[in-house]
Amino acid sequence: MKKIKAFEPWVFIFFGVFHLHRIWGLIDRKTYADFWLGIMENRGVFYYSLMGILAGLCICGIVTFFKNLHNNFWWRWIYIFCGGYLLFDLFAIITGMKFWRELIFKMFDTTGIYWNLIWGMFIVIGGISLALGISLLRRLPKSE
Repeated sequence: MKKIKAFEPWVFIFFGVFHLHRIWGLIDRKTYADFWLGIMENRGVFYYSLMGILAGLCICGIVTFFKNLHNNFWWRWIYIFCGGYLLFDLFAIITGMKFWRELIFKMFDTTGIYWNLIWGMFIVIGGISLALGISLLRRLPKSE
């Protein structure tokens, strides 16, 4: 029988809120870009804590997917594709891969005509993720 694990709604809620904070980037491009570029450059406690939480949630999701390989919900595929991407993203940032660093700096180019499209897509993803997390949270007691 398929069961929603207690942590699963919180993965989607966390990622939803994390992506929805990017509304700030549509309101104030410069402050938003300066904040996140500063966080990535300085790599302090906040940076490593956030990276650890993001990586930990992705790893938990991927492990859950493989533990339930023949009995998965459709949304667990998100762990494989999005979690796998995010783990690569974190690896590329932490190791300082040149092409990834250049891509990130282009994403944070406040003069780019693509700014609203990029950050708008993250906001849409955040809204969908948050809605899925809330839906799973409501279904959690019924799945146990």
